[in-house]
Amino acid sequence: MDEFGIGAVIVACVVGIAIFFYYVPLLLWFSALVSGVHVSLVQLVLMRIRKVPPTTIVQALIEAHKAGLHDVRRDDLEAHFLAGGNVQRVVHALVSANKANIDLSFQMATAIDLAGRDVFEAVQMSVNPKVIDTPPVTAVAKNGIQLIAKARVTVRANIKQLVGGAGEETVLARVGEGIVSSIGSAESHESVLENPDSISKVVLSKGLDSGTAFEILSIDIADIDVGKNIGAALQIDQANADKNIAQAKAEERRAMAVAVEQEMKAKAQEARARVIEAEAEVPKAMAEAFRNGNMGIMDYQRYRNIEADTQMRQSIAGPSSALKKKE
Repeated sequence: MDEFGIGAVIVACVVGIAIFFYYVPLLLWFSALVSGVHVSLVQLVLMRIRKVPPTTIVQALIEAHKAGLHDVRRDDLEAHFLAGGNVQRVVHALVSANKANIDLSFQMATAIDLAGRDVFEAVQMSVNPKVIDTPPVTAVAKNGIQLIAKARVTVRANIKQLVGGAGEETVLARVGEGIVSSIGSAESHESVLENPDSISKVVLSKGLDSGTAFEILSIDIADIDVGKNIGAALQIDQANADKNIAQAKAEERRAMAVAVEQEMKAKAQEARARVIEAEAEVPKAMAEAFRNGNMGIMDYQRYRNIEADTQMRQSIAGPSSALKKKE
């Protein structure tokens, strides 16, 4: 056999050994055996075939066995992995819950993990409550003064409500709503500034954590700032609106008066035009009367006298004559 054949045999042997130890993890089996976890080599091979990492399952079994959790079974861990769960996080949570005397079953832990929540973090939050800072909440007291409040909410995870329970956003929204309602029911902003703890008592009494994945332990008002005088601003806006309405009505009345004046001027001009037109017809009528013999020279003379007398009376009764008499 030449050198090429020997090299091919060596490579084939190495590949075969690697494949053998990949499907038959002897070191992992021995590690489980010395740790008190009984897993057969056949099961480890079947895990490889089912595309379940034997290392993850065996390490989780060893951790659970060392922590005294003997009810954690290999089949359950494989099923949870195949369902898309995080086996290590579930086992960590079970061990932490057992050490903290928290009632957490394997079924509940896997359900929480498959629901998309971090079950290990939830157990830690049950032991060490979490503080959530609310964003600035703006509310207005009955006297119209605006207050801006910030609160710190201390919550603890409610293991039984983690599946299907609302999250932190719902808790913050409910706390903000409670703060707005409490400040809005206060007679004045001064009473709120004097007793900010009254807000916490009112909000806590409403049971805002119902239906959520958390239990509210306390609500502390961290800061309250005085904002705008909303009542005065509303009155100013109302006054400006009333002024604008009054100005609009006055402008409307002025426009109507101008229109009436223009109409009266048009009528007066029309009347003057008619008078001028009538006066223009007088000479024609007189000429016609002369031609028909209905009017003589004496009649025309009397008409001229009457017209002169009328003009004299009008000039005497006019404003210019009255001023001359006063002078």
